[in-house]
Amino acid sequence: MLDINLIRREPDTVRQALIARRDDPALVDRVLEADARWRDLLTQVEELRAERNRTSKEIPRIKDPAQRETLIARMRAVGDQIAELEAQVRAAEAERDDWLLRLPNIPHPSVPIGPDESANVVVRQWGTPRPVEFDPLPHWDLGPELGILDFERGIKLAGSRFYVLWGAGALLQRALIAWMLHVHTRQHGYTEAYLPFVVKRECLEGAGQLPKFEDNLYRDVEDDLWLVPTAEVPLTNLHRDEILSADDLPLKYVAYTPCFRREKMSAGRDVRGIKRGHQFDKVEMYQFTTPESSDDALEEMLEHALDLCRLLEIPHRVVQICTGDLGFTAAKTYDIEMWAPGCGEWLEVSSVSNCGDFQARRTNIRYRPAPDARPRFVHTLNGSGLALPRVVIAILENYQQADGSVVVPEVLRPWMEGMERVTGPI
Repeated sequence: MLDINLIRREPDTVRQALIARRDDPALVDRVLEADARWRDLLTQVEELRAERNRTSKEIPRIKDPAQRETLIARMRAVGDQIAELEAQVRAAEAERDDWLLRLPNIPHPSVPIGPDESANVVVRQWGTPRPVEFDPLPHWDLGPELGILDFERGIKLAGSRFYVLWGAGALLQRALIAWMLHVHTRQHGYTEAYLPFVVKRECLEGAGQLPKFEDNLYRDVEDDLWLVPTAEVPLTNLHRDEILSADDLPLKYVAYTPCFRREKMSAGRDVRGIKRGHQFDKVEMYQFTTPESSDDALEEMLEHALDLCRLLEIPHRVVQICTGDLGFTAAKTYDIEMWAPGCGEWLEVSSVSNCGDFQARRTNIRYRPAPDARPRFVHTLNGSGLALPRVVIAILENYQQADGSVVVPEVLRPWMEGMERVTGPI
């Protein structure tokens, strides 16, 4: 959530930010209109309360019973008027806050300006695609041929964009999760959290998923609990309504969760394979920092995600996201993409973002810079470390052999019971 004081002081700055993000600048006007109504109504309430307080002090001193009764009756009417106006104040505040929830974050000054993903900037690349002496198969052919990837039974169980992993495929998935958590906790200094896979509505609002992405989320209507679209949501809300100590920052967490998304926004895209499913596994990094250190924390988290890519020895690149392609909550984002020779494309396996104080304002997470200092909002950062389906794709397609087998990356072999090559489901 943006600071309402910033919108009041610099509405044109916010409008220009929305234009750069290809969003509607009229949202600023909706916020300001609701805010003006709220402030006007609040002023009326405060004036009536002041009048009631003054008159209440005068009434005991009035000797004329008739005059006293007249003032008492008048104050009852004022009380009724205050109650009515207070209801209007709450309604105006709710309307203003609803519009505020629909405003995206303001891009960081270093973010490149551009209308869409075509303006994203490749900032560096590691490795080059391996030369192959055979035509590499895409994973949607390779996996079924090995007997480790089953689309038909996934559809039988849950419908389109679901699948089943068998044997070595399931083991590879589990090995990647365990290995990534190990690296982040033992080498990168994160504390692992095991989280609920469902959250309350206010958690999704706090993380910036609601109201904008409601159509893309799975929900239990009876209890109003929502399946997590990413571990970022519960991680954001761990310290909701808390004041943290500056000495405890940064707080660095990592968590594995399955993620559930309806993918309505990507209808018709990437329908083959496991690149874009309704359920997928992801390991998520998260940091709470001071405002002064969040830019450095972003670069640190990027390196933590890149460490995994380098250890897997798969060609990858870093892409800085432009304003028109920036996520709703992010002020600045880097994507990491792995090369997939069977698909013939670069696949996003991580998105690392600095959200500034945007999520902290929505969740009321603050820290006290000094014992007697006024609390300030923390900055929050999140990053995939990494997203499983596309890493599995990259491993299968980069390490496939001419005989149809797949070599297991050396770093994963201890986590795969010593398996060196995948030749079938077992």
